[in-house]
Amino acid sequence: MLVFLAELAGQLSALNVFRYITFRTGAAMMTALLFVFLLGPSIIASLRLRQGKGQPIRADGPQTHLMKQGTPTMGGLMILSGLVISTLLWADLRSGLVWAVLLVTLAFGAIGFYDDYLKVTKQSHKGFSGRARLGIEFLVAGIACFAIVWIGEQAAVSPNVSVEPGLPSSLALPFLKDVLINLGWFFIPFGAFVIVAAGNAVNLTDGLDGLAIVPMMIAAASFGLIAYLSGNKVFADYLQIHYVVGTGELAVICGAMLGAGLGFLWFNAPPAAIFMGDTGSLALGGMLGTIAVATKHEIVLAIIGGLFVLEAISVIIQVVSFKTTGKRVFRMAPIHHHFEHMGWTEAQVVIRFWIIAVVLALLGLATLKLR
Repeated sequence: MLVFLAELAGQLSALNVFRYITFRTGAAMMTALLFVFLLGPSIIASLRLRQGKGQPIRADGPQTHLMKQGTPTMGGLMILSGLVISTLLWADLRSGLVWAVLLVTLAFGAIGFYDDYLKVTKQSHKGFSGRARLGIEFLVAGIACFAIVWIGEQAAVSPNVSVEPGLPSSLALPFLKDVLINLGWFFIPFGAFVIVAAGNAVNLTDGLDGLAIVPMMIAAASFGLIAYLSGNKVFADYLQIHYVVGTGELAVICGAMLGAGLGFLWFNAPPAAIFMGDTGSLALGGMLGTIAVATKHEIVLAIIGGLFVLEAISVIIQVVSFKTTGKRVFRMAPIHHHFEHMGWTEAQVVIRFWIIAVVLALLGLATLKLR
């Protein structure tokens, strides 16, 4: 919204700074941080009052988790509030990609909120029907992917923009600068799968204090850089990555997420005063997946978000193994609980997983130059 102030730069040259994505990304981060940090205590107090017993704790989980009984959930409302308000203030709202990412973020947040609401009111781990939930997620993600392809095709026919033929519906491969796999209309279900998988993978990771939010901030910072570089013709040509019109504005959303995440971490640090819940984890994962689809870095997402992938795969392996052989591969899934049962403290699991997230992010960013 405030980007329109740049149009008044003729009267006041200082307003020209609002044109720069880097300035608005930093401003979005600080705005979201201050919003969550200042309003966090009142939001937590309100949720604690309304939820009573808070999020139910699994009886079969580590015994140290039982002391968390009564901690309020739905902390994702804090993150999403700061993220959305900051994005509306600092992003260029004429960008269709910004609205596509916000659509997925808010829709997935609403799904997660309803799931959290059912769990809190019923004091049960069974929330929203799994099939119905996935069906709605795929519908929302499919609409967003259709919009992303359509926006890309509109840019391709513009006489003032140079876009690679077939890029909007193609899959780019890291390390191979000239390779594009044109999926045609199949790109929409493929992109939807990436978005839904990202949302649920982050959701599975959110099981310990601070475990999901820090790797999510690391991934958001990484994709903020990728979005900025992919949306800048000069940088994209220099790095030999695919130039995607308009993705630079998505860096503002990543900046807002980073700020909101920092504010939330203040209250989520052990011992957590509030849990993110599905409200936050599902929304943030969906947001990350949508940005990866928009920037043509879906495969790089699997590297940068490798920690989330590992958590999701551990659950799949555990379920498949138990249903086919009656035996469990891990002591408990997702895998962070497995390490707790092995004797690692919660702090050890969280910090070591943070280290893994940093290493994976660096490997993912390395693909920008290794071509």
